[in-house]
Amino acid sequence: MPLPDIFDATVSNAVIQRIEQLQPDMKPIWGSMNAAQMLAHCNVSYEYVFEPSKYKPTPAFIKFILRLLLKNTVVGEKPFKQNSGTAPDFKVAAEQDFQAEKSKIINYIKLVQQMGRHAFEGRSSHSFGVLTAQEWNNMFYKHLDHHLRQFGV
Repeated sequence: MPLPDIFDATVSNAVIQRIEQLQPDMKPIWGSMNAAQMLAHCNVSYEYVFEPSKYKPTPAFIKFILRLLLKNTVVGEKPFKQNSGTAPDFKVAAEQDFQAEKSKIINYIKLVQQMGRHAFEGRSSHSFGVLTAQEWNNMFYKHLDHHLRQFGV
């Protein structure tokens, strides 16, 4: 079943409304990140796109391996399992500023929606190489939905 379209204003606004329900003191249903750390973790996907200089480029051989082993899990429609592993760049252990991370993720979601599906068709990702707009949609939406459900919103 297709995932909701994060490029659609109605869908992106609904995700933002869920983010607005988060509170800094909320406890996760599963996992160990607090709400601010979770938002910082979710921001990494967008930083890869909009602030790539923050991260080392993924070597071609590693991208090849990631495409073979993880791409379908990350960009497919099947939901992530609770307590799934994550890549080193996504591990957030330090305390984060809840409001700053919340504003940042909301701004990224709005930017992706404004840029539209066409801006992501054939765009290269940090970890997997070239993706379709649908794969970008699945990755963005599924990751946000997974972590918003983690906090019951």
